[in-house]
Amino acid sequence: MARQIGLSVLLLAGTLALWVAFVPGARPLLDRIGISAVLGLAPAGSDVGSGPSGPRGGPVAVTVGEVAQGRIRDRVAAIGDGRALRAVTLRSKVTGEVVGIGIRDGEQVAAGDLIVQLDDEAERIALDRAYLVLEDARDEAERVTRLETTGAVTEVRRREADLALRTAELELRQAEFDLSERTVSAPFAGWAGVLDIDVGDRVSSQDALAVIADRSRILIDFHVPERVVGQVTEGLALTARPLGMPGRLLEGRVHAVDNAVDPASRTLRVQGELDNADDLLRGGMSFEVVLNFEGEPLPMVDPLAVQWSSAGAFVWAVRDGRATRVPVAIRQRNADSVLVEADLALGEPVVVEGLQTLREGTELRVVGPQAGRALPRPARDAG
Repeated sequence: MARQIGLSVLLLAGTLALWVAFVPGARPLLDRIGISAVLGLAPAGSDVGSGPSGPRGGPVAVTVGEVAQGRIRDRVAAIGDGRALRAVTLRSKVTGEVVGIGIRDGEQVAAGDLIVQLDDEAERIALDRAYLVLEDARDEAERVTRLETTGAVTEVRRREADLALRTAELELRQAEFDLSERTVSAPFAGWAGVLDIDVGDRVSSQDALAVIADRSRILIDFHVPERVVGQVTEGLALTARPLGMPGRLLEGRVHAVDNAVDPASRTLRVQGELDNADDLLRGGMSFEVVLNFEGEPLPMVDPLAVQWSSAGAFVWAVRDGRATRVPVAIRQRNADSVLVEADLALGEPVVVEGLQTLREGTELRVVGPQAGRALPRPARDAG
C-alpha cells in the first residue's frame, strides 16, 4: 500500500513539474493560491530557477520573425443599384405619323443615327416656299442697292427692302427647324431598348419612342455611414459583386460623392463606377459594394509569437541576445498576422518557436530555417 502511495506521489510530482515547466500561466496561478512557496518555486517572472540561460545552462534555441508594419483595415459594405452611364428616353417634340424606324430592337447605335422619322411632307413644302421668298427678297435688295447710287431710292424704300430680306431669312430658318423636328435621332452612342412603336402609329410629345443607353460603364448608387465621410474621395478603389452573378467580383472606383449627409439615415450618397467593356452588366442590376480604408500604422507580428498569461497577451522580443517580455494589446488579427499596440520597433525580432521554456532574461540562440523570417509587407492584407 505504501509503495502505491509513493508511486502516486512521484507521478503527481512529475506531472506538476512538467506543468510548471511548459505552461506559461502555471507559475502565476501557483503564486496566487500560495503553493509556490510550499513547493520551493521562485515567484513568476523571477530569474531564479530558469536564470538567464536554458534549462541546461546554455542558450535556448528559438526561431524568430521580424516585426513589420501594418495598418488597421476598415471595411464598409453596402447594397447599391446600377444604372447605365447615360440613358435617355426619346420623345417627339411634335405630333405626327411614324413613316420610318431606323433601328432594330436592342441594336447598337452611333450618335446622330436616325431613330424615328415622322411624316414631314408639309414641312418640306414650307421649306421650299421659304427658299423662294428668300430668293425674291435678295433680288429686290440687290435692285434697291443698284438704284441707290442714282438717287432714285428713298431711305424708307431701302429699309423696307432690308427688312424683307431679314424676314425671309428668318422664315427659312423656321422652316428648316420645323422640318428637323420631324426626325428623332440618337443623342449619343449606345444601345437601343425594345421598341414599342411601328410604322403608321401616330405619336405625340408624351409618347416614348425609344430608350438609348450608354452602358459602356455602369454607375452604382449606394450609401455609406457618416463615420467614413472624410475618407471617401473621388477615385477611391472599390470592389463590387453583382448579386445576380455569384462568384463574379469586379474592380471599380468612386465616381462621385454627394455634398451632404442625409439627416434621416445619417448616410452619404456615393456613386461608384464599373467598366463594362465585356457588356455583361445592365442598368437596374443590384450590387454589393465594398470599400476598404487604411487606418493607423501598428506593429505586425506572427500569430505564433503572441502568448498569454494572467496579465494578458505578450510576445518575447530578442534584445541583446536575451528574451524580453513585451506586453501587447491586440487590435486586429487573422491567420497570417496580428496587429498590436506594443513597444516594438520595426524589424525587431520576436520569438515564434521555442517559447515554452522562456523566462525574462533567458539567453537565446536563433536557429532553424525560419530565423529572421519577416512578415508579409503589404499592410492592407492585415485584418
